Amino acid sequence: MNYSNLSSKINSTVMGELQLATAKFNINTPLRLCHFLSQCSHESGNFVAIRENLNYSIKGLMGVFGKYFTTEAVAKLYERQPQKIANRVYANRMGNGDEASGDGYNYRGRGYIQLTGKDNYKAFANFIGEDVVANPDLVATKYPLTSAGFFFNKNKLWEICDKGETVEVITSLTKRINGGTHGLDDRIAKFRLYQSLI
Repeated sequence: MNYSNLSSKINSTVMGELQLATAKFNINTPLRLCHFLSQCSHESGNFVAIRENLNYSIKGLMGVFGKYFTTEAVAKLYERQPQKIANRVYANRMGNGDEASGDGYNYRGRGYIQLTGKDNYKAFANFIGEDVVANPDLVATKYPLTSAGFFFNKNKLWEICDKGETVEVITSLTKRINGGTHGLDDRIAKFRLYQSLI
């Protein structure tokens, strides 16, 4: 595939990692590449955000993480404290220890699709051959695109990508990545943009 047209829309960090990711994850068709880049671009704010932003207000905590912050009094104890927030909302799941363990913050979302949870970091470390469990920030600094490819691979998202370029396919992929259809119009627009460049 010809990547030369992409450099006008994708930063050099992504371009540098793109060939590694496409080879490792069999991103061997323009269709797969368009789906992959459009979803990663949306999820990361055009390949800018590489770490999960957990700097929430009381209202934000109750809206996004209402299951963990059921009253304003509880939310007030965590407001604008990303480390405490992550440790609470990611405690005792995805291989993380309890809130006091610090695993929630250590294994918060990183990379363009936000690899999250100690189990996912362990699986990615085994796959990539580098200990991102001991140094989780490598997911953000060295492997933001590769970790996204790993997510696609692990969750069998290529099968959805191969179904075509329709809005229905993009919607189905978005639901598997996001859990809903948040930002669907932007994801469709980005898909069409990459389609015109590849």
